[in-house]
Amino acid sequence: MSKHTPQPQSAFDRELLRGALVQSLKKLDPRSLWRNPVMLAVEIASCITLVTFVLSLTGANREPVWFTGTVSIWLWLTVIFATFAEALAEGRGKARAASLRQSRTDVVAKRLAGPDFASPQAKVGASELHKGDYILVEAGELIAGDGEVVAGAALVNESAVTGESAPVVRESGGDRSAVTGGTTVIGNAVIIRITANPGETFLDRMISLIEGAKRRKTPNEVALEVLLIALTLVFLLVCANISPLSIYSVAAAGQGSPVSLTILVALFVCLAPTTIAALLPAIGIAGMDRLFQKNVIALSGRAIEAAGDVNVLLLDKTGTITHGNREAVAFVPVGGHTEREVAQAALMASLGDETPEGRSVVALAGQQQDLRLEVLPASAVTIPFSADTRLSGADVDGVIYRKGAADSIVAFVRKQGGTVPKDLEGKVIAIAHAGATPLAVCRGAEVLGVINLKDIVKSGIQERFQQLRRMGIKTVMITGDNPLTAAAIAAEAQVDDFLAQAKPEDKLRLIRENQEAGFMVAMTGDGTNDAPALAQADVAVAMNTGTQPAREAANIIDLDSNPTKLLDIVEIGKQILMTRGNLTTFSISNDIAKYFAIIPAALVSIYPQLGALNVMQLASPYSAILSAVIFNAIIIPLLVPLALRGTKFRPMPAEKLLIFNLMVYGVGGIIAPFIGIKVIDLGIGLLI
Repeated sequence: MSKHTPQPQSAFDRELLRGALVQSLKKLDPRSLWRNPVMLAVEIASCITLVTFVLSLTGANREPVWFTGTVSIWLWLTVIFATFAEALAEGRGKARAASLRQSRTDVVAKRLAGPDFASPQAKVGASELHKGDYILVEAGELIAGDGEVVAGAALVNESAVTGESAPVVRESGGDRSAVTGGTTVIGNAVIIRITANPGETFLDRMISLIEGAKRRKTPNEVALEVLLIALTLVFLLVCANISPLSIYSVAAAGQGSPVSLTILVALFVCLAPTTIAALLPAIGIAGMDRLFQKNVIALSGRAIEAAGDVNVLLLDKTGTITHGNREAVAFVPVGGHTEREVAQAALMASLGDETPEGRSVVALAGQQQDLRLEVLPASAVTIPFSADTRLSGADVDGVIYRKGAADSIVAFVRKQGGTVPKDLEGKVIAIAHAGATPLAVCRGAEVLGVINLKDIVKSGIQERFQQLRRMGIKTVMITGDNPLTAAAIAAEAQVDDFLAQAKPEDKLRLIRENQEAGFMVAMTGDGTNDAPALAQADVAVAMNTGTQPAREAANIIDLDSNPTKLLDIVEIGKQILMTRGNLTTFSISNDIAKYFAIIPAALVSIYPQLGALNVMQLASPYSAILSAVIFNAIIIPLLVPLALRGTKFRPMPAEKLLIFNLMVYGVGGIIAPFIGIKVIDLGIGLLI
């Protein structure tokens, strides 16, 4: 078995950089740039300085040509760097989408008149299929669209979507019925009911989301953008009022000259939050890309954002905390019965059970008691497991065989008029206390014994939970096991809480209770019975192998169908929020140094006393202003790798994390411009 996961594409790939540069120039169109109001204001400011440069060339402007020209160039570069950051992030997504698009072909499908292998069929293109259509797919054929298997079972190669080369079973009537268009049936034949119209398939949605074409701004992005616009308007009003103030001051002081339009524009651009405004789109797009590297598709930016705010994680025990395939390790008799009697009844109750647990019971009966029956008699009636009864088994020649949760077996036996052995409870408690799962076995109205099912906790899961606990996230294990078994596994895995004998309505109730308490809740699911809880959860991760209702109720799809991915999704969500917050802090902190560079330079001819604020000892007013403008521009491409990669995730409480980030990005945002502006000033001094 081999697995291909999307590899992160270097941000400095030559083809990617070339494409991003072309797109960045196209994004200078105001019809495209209006989505980023701060950078649109910078573009307007750049146009104004271009006019002042032309006026300087004609002699209509008293400022040096080299100064107005250089300021104009660097203001245009500020806008280009901003559009380049967004284009670079989009380019990485489009490169991934291109590989997915290669797997999307308009195959010919065999449309059936009904869900029957004998139904009349007609060949049509995949683009002609609509919801509710039935298609026949045979071995070696591509599945023409998203759907659910309604008849038959087949091996399906899903490597085009998941990267997993090992085929998976897709069959009707269970939690493994969903199929994705573009995958290939490699064994048997199935009838599929199409569940998506043309252009709305899972692959289509993946491509659109990865490319960013339909990416909507998340609530936090909108709120931050409103703040940035407000700050921009404040600085615009401040700069607009400096001009009349300087004219009045010149008249009152009898010296100096009013602040020029070029300097006012430069001051406005340097004070406006251009750094974070330039990087904000790239942060969001890169976050979606990082999830895709994990083989996870977020169906909305809101889902990723919510993942960063999660307080409570609801985790299914099976597959997430434990390996999932419990194995029968012993038959424990009760009431004077023998191990062979227990094994015989367990075997009959499990022959129709295709779950790993059921197969392990059959295997154990063969190994320990040499009972080697492979199939039930033709007259037998199989009783599948139900979440309500928590029983399964078979009726064979008038004899009832059942296995299931101890309390359910007890209730079943008493309903049949039987009695319960006195030692049953002690045996069940002993197995449960050991962290295993006890399944009671009965034949008719008689309890024969208990099957010991062993569940193995995944290695390293305790450390993950400790990290989450340090971040203030509560973990809750969800299981259908009895409370004693659940408590033992919860203690071993070191989760904060557990919900035992959980039914679908119990999950829904638990989610609502936590949400009413003000918490953000995340959970995973794959079955139809998980759909209501997935629809209620703030972050709902559905397995790609799950049913169509589960995938439709979720807002994140895990292509690997690995429930443990929920932990990675939460970490990436928090990393995106931290990146956005850290770069916002850095951007706003930058302004302090610019105050000391531009304001004294703009007004020193009127008020010589302001020269005391020139703490960086910048060479001249023109050099000071130009240095601030250049630093304001070049800091954007310097921070692009950080925006695309994200700040390092640190599992620590929110208060400590805030203090740490304020020290690094707040204090760093104050110090870096002082150093950068001074270095640039020294360089300018060598050139002029």
